[in-house]
Amino acid sequence: MFNKLAKFSLPVIMAGCLTAINAPVQALEAGDLLVRGRIININPSADSGNVTSSATGGEVAGTEVDVEDAYSLDIDFTYMFTQNIGVELLLDISSKHDIVGKGPTLSPMGTIIETRVLPPALILQYHFMPDSQFRPYAGIGLNYTMFLSEEATSSLDNGLGGVRDVELDSSFGWVGQIGMDYDLGNDLFFNLDVKYMDIDTTATFYSGALGNVSTDVDVNPWVFGIGVGKRFSF
Repeated sequence: MFNKLAKFSLPVIMAGCLTAINAPVQALEAGDLLVRGRIININPSADSGNVTSSATGGEVAGTEVDVEDAYSLDIDFTYMFTQNIGVELLLDISSKHDIVGKGPTLSPMGTIIETRVLPPALILQYHFMPDSQFRPYAGIGLNYTMFLSEEATSSLDNGLGGVRDVELDSSFGWVGQIGMDYDLGNDLFFNLDVKYMDIDTTATFYSGALGNVSTDVDVNPWVFGIGVGKRFSF
């Protein structure tokens, strides 16, 4: 994961270093709007129980699931109420994730469900060094995660037979954030950002073999981002 992200980040870092030579530092001010665009890696630390089945009347052994990582883009808008305090509205382009089987029953099927994930968030930030060229920040807030275009794979359909009505519930959760902006001059800056998102869902579907199936999944991804931004002063 980190090697892939480094491949994207190296040109951005080099360009930022060249631009920053002799660039005047422009301190944050109340009323500033910071707009950032980032390449992100969404890396779930997923955990689930066994699925429950209406056909068996309980849990089915060896039927845990995992969620694989994905790359996407995000954009955020941060309004500075003071030099130190801002509020960020985070908007991602939806990322496509594979849900894979774990345990002896589901792991032979590989990817069992494909879905897109859209987790907008609102984050309260504190910027520690608003007068510096290097400006670290930390934040905490809320995210609302939507699961879109859920589909069972042919592997799951063939394994369980007649799979339909696949659905993953939307989720409210908290989000924690640390990051830094590095002033490049001319109201431009380089950005590094890490978030942890509290995301959980209940996955449900119907199959001929197991009847109505459900399982609770804690997705809980780390989101690693690198990009650039621009400050707008009003």
